[in-house]
Amino acid sequence: MKPRWRIVLPLLVALAAASAPAHAADPSANEIVKRSLDAFYFAGNDMRARVQMKLVNPEGQVRERDMTMLRINVGASGEQRYYMYFHGPADVKGTSFLVWKYPNRDSDRWIYIPALHLVKRIAADDKRSSFVGSDFTYEDVSGRNVGDENHVFLRKEEFGGRPTYVIESKPKTVVDYSRRVSWIDQERWLPLKEEYYDAGNKLLRVFTADKVEQVGKYWTVTARTMKNVQSGYHTEVVFQQVQYDIGLKPDIFTERYLRNPPTQWVR
Repeated sequence: MKPRWRIVLPLLVALAAASAPAHAADPSANEIVKRSLDAFYFAGNDMRARVQMKLVNPEGQVRERDMTMLRINVGASGEQRYYMYFHGPADVKGTSFLVWKYPNRDSDRWIYIPALHLVKRIAADDKRSSFVGSDFTYEDVSGRNVGDENHVFLRKEEFGGRPTYVIESKPKTVVDYSRRVSWIDQERWLPLKEEYYDAGNKLLRVFTADKVEQVGKYWTVTARTMKNVQSGYHTEVVFQQVQYDIGLKPDIFTERYLRNPPTQWVR
């Protein structure tokens, strides 16, 4: 007859294993990217911020942009509207920019050029062009759709003292970059760093979240930089006076207000 412990021990081990808390599986790469886009571009029902932008050339010379950004989420389908009004400097003062963003197709974009008294439609294939001469593209400003790229989970690692998921994303169509590697905060879901590679797999641009602050209940990247490592240019952006859920109305985000800014919100 076997000693009793030889019978009881396996039962105890099995019981302990069954009662141990299960660790939740990591979300998929698609889910991580989706949650990151939501945190970065969709926080709150609406948003307002004063934005300071510095365009820095390789010699350290600086050009500045001062603008107000408004954003509203439209319904539950993922549609959004963006409105940007430029306060200065003189060469861009009065310029305004409008985006109607859709979840499953290209966004509609318009820009008002006051010197020409002209509202110009921005072609869909220009979405990755430079935004007002900066190292950010139009798409960087208003965001992309999760389905525009194929996403692969690479690893988990610490970045800047924060736990992150590292995700590789490859665009489904030919664009200005061949792949993008993102470091996404595991708790706040904000992108802390992104590396863009060109067709030859050489590093092209690097995005960094330089300052992250909690505004109300929303974690917000209030300072960010995009650097073109091949040209030596970089753009620094600071978000000030950030407000969420202030009651913006969809009718602000129309062509009418490109020519006549809503002074209540952009003063």
